[in-house]
Amino acid sequence: MRVLIVEDEVELAARMAASLARHGITAEIVGTAEDAESFAFDGFVVLVVDLGLPGMSGLELIRSLRARGLKTPVLILTARGSWQDKVEGLNAGADDFIVKPVRIEELVARLHALARRAAGHSASRLRVGTLSLDPALKQAFIGDDAIDLTGTEYRLLSLLIYNAGRVLGQSAILDHLYPLQAERDPNTVEVHMGRLRRKVGRDRIKTVRGIGYRLMTA
Repeated sequence: MRVLIVEDEVELAARMAASLARHGITAEIVGTAEDAESFAFDGFVVLVVDLGLPGMSGLELIRSLRARGLKTPVLILTARGSWQDKVEGLNAGADDFIVKPVRIEELVARLHALARRAAGHSASRLRVGTLSLDPALKQAFIGDDAIDLTGTEYRLLSLLIYNAGRVLGQSAILDHLYPLQAERDPNTVEVHMGRLRRKVGRDRIKTVRGIGYRLMTA
């Protein structure tokens, strides 16, 4: 999962991104709403937005993004905890609201819940045919049998399941596996995809030549 953190407290944002990475979530960080406006449409699964931003506020950002047609779930993470702030944030177009400080486990659970709903999955376990993924356990299954995956393979399978039936290009896959500042080798996508195919079944993941990969839904 790839999320955008809109937070002007640099150290806090960096700690949050590092903690999310340990839970298999890739996070990009921007410090202002103005930067987020041009970056929010870049294929993120969830946006995490602070209300107290310099310049344009978090509320103004959310309203602006919704007015421009952004459908990505938005989670407000802020030190403001009054019921008025919560009502105003949700009415502005946010999907969830958390008051700082928050345990990373709760934040991860909320992010997965938002991602599941956005992808049309109502149950806690995501299913595509006999293949399923349990984000809470960080475990994949074929039927009732657990699959032994590396961290990268799990993140890759998670991306495919959340986007089952859609073709994912190599650049989009790299964005979800690695932060933008990380060293990237496009050849690693093919390598990890090959290893994942051997574990979940070669016919489940189709190569669309010259475009990318698709997890088959039937």
